Amino acid sequence: MIEIQQLRKAYGSILAVDDLSFGIASGETFGLLGPNGAGKTTTINMMVGVLKPDSGEVIINGVTDPTDPSVRIQIGNAPQSLALYDDLTARENLAFFARLYGLAGSHLKERVAWVLDVVGLSDRANDQVKTFSGGMKRRLNLSVALIHDAPVLLLDEPTVGVDPQSRNLIFDTIERLKSEGRTIVYTTHYMEEAQRLCDRVAIVDHGKLLAMGTVDELISHHGGHSTIEVEFASRPKLPTNLEGHLEDKLFKMVTAKPLEVLNKLIEGGARFTQVKIERPDLETVFLNLTGRSLRD
Repeated sequence: MIEIQQLRKAYGSILAVDDLSFGIASGETFGLLGPNGAGKTTTINMMVGVLKPDSGEVIINGVTDPTDPSVRIQIGNAPQSLALYDDLTARENLAFFARLYGLAGSHLKERVAWVLDVVGLSDRANDQVKTFSGGMKRRLNLSVALIHDAPVLLLDEPTVGVDPQSRNLIFDTIERLKSEGRTIVYTTHYMEEAQRLCDRVAIVDHGKLLAMGTVDELISHHGGHSTIEVEFASRPKLPTNLEGHLEDKLFKMVTAKPLEVLNKLIEGGARFTQVKIERPDLETVFLNLTGRSLRD
């Protein structure tokens, strides 16, 4: 469905995207995960044809030019920067963008009504966008991407700055679209979003692809070991083959097999009052690969 081949884009001396390659299957929800300035938005803008790459190709359904009208009609784009007209109503915004895609008459009205319902804005359809909250604007921004029923959706950080209710509605909408077979490219730096929504995730930083796979694959390959922490009822005598740290009644150990460690403690007759196992997750992977330095 989508092939990104050796994309490169520089802004003067700043290399925003550096030899980036990946493929996305039809019907897949693909996460593009990275810190601020990683090159996510630049990549999306090249995929939709807003930016021309310095080198490399974007191939969508076999066509190498994303500005081709036959390709554009297949893409619904929800940019990170809101693309809405504040002085128009929600309905007028949607009708405007629908006409750009060739919709008219009763079909246009049906699509506008449908997307307003999907994003929970039917009751505010005739209100000017400038009266909307940030979460409502984000939901309307998403509905613009849906107006022409495109099979490919490019969603660039669609939950930035939204309230929990709007965020959950956006999640539910994306899961509904996913179940209908849409191909979705989802950029974010929120780990739990990628973990919940995406079939596969690519982690990028400084324009380069660092790792790619399912969430479970990424955790397995880049997450490191689990940490088990046990508080004993009284100071125990530990089995000799356990290499953890014991301080008074608190035992802590980093291990790939925390349940085996727990079983050995039980078999050794230890009695404990509390057990905590911290397993690596996608955030662990992300920090292991991109570092812990602050980003602007």
